[in-house]
Amino acid sequence: MSDPETHKEKMKEVQAKHRAKVAELQDPEKGLVLVHTGNGKGKSSSAFGVVIRALGWKQKVGVVQFIKGKWITGERRFFDQLGDVTWHTMGEGFTWDTQDRERDIAAAQAAFGKAVQMMESGDYDLIVLDEINIALRYDYLDVAQVIESLKGRDKRTGVILTGRNAKPELMEFADLVTEMTEVKHPYKAGIKAQRGVDF
Repeated sequence: MSDPETHKEKMKEVQAKHRAKVAELQDPEKGLVLVHTGNGKGKSSSAFGVVIRALGWKQKVGVVQFIKGKWITGERRFFDQLGDVTWHTMGEGFTWDTQDRERDIAAAQAAFGKAVQMMESGDYDLIVLDEINIALRYDYLDVAQVIESLKGRDKRTGVILTGRNAKPELMEFADLVTEMTEVKHPYKAGIKAQRGVDF
C-alpha cells in the first residue's frame, strides 16, 4: 500500500489527465442514439433509468413498446402515475404468443410509424423504442429504414433502442452501444419472473 503523499500525487496526475480529456470533448448539440442489447437482463431497465434521469432535468420523454403488449409492468404503472411520459404500447406480446407473422409485422409497422412521428416532431428530448431490436431480428422492420428514420429525427431528440440481437448496422450507426452479458439468471434455476424485479 502506498503512503498518503504518494497516493495524493498519483490521484493529482489522474485528475489532470481526466480534466485534459474532458476539455477536448465537444457537445454535438443533438440527441444521441443509444443501443442496449445483449443476452443479459437489464436492457429496458437501463433505458428507463435514463428516462428518470431525463425527467429529473424536466425533459420531455416518450416510449414506444414494440413487443410487450398488454403485459402489465411496474415501469408502465409508475410512469402512468407520474403522468410525465407519453407512452404507446403497440406490440401484441412476445413473438411466440401471436404465432401470426403478418399480424406481428403489422403491429411492428404501426409502432414504428408512431415512433417516426414522435422522432420527427421536435416535441421530445428522449424517446425509448423498447424491444425494437426484436422486431428487427425477425425482419418485421427493415434496419435501413430504421436508420434513415433515426437520421431524420429532430436534432433535439435522443433515442434509445432496446432488445437483444441488435443488428450490426444499427450498432455501427449508434453513438453508444451497451451489451448486457448474462452471467447468471434465476430462470435457469427454475425461478419464475418476480414482480418488481423482472416486470
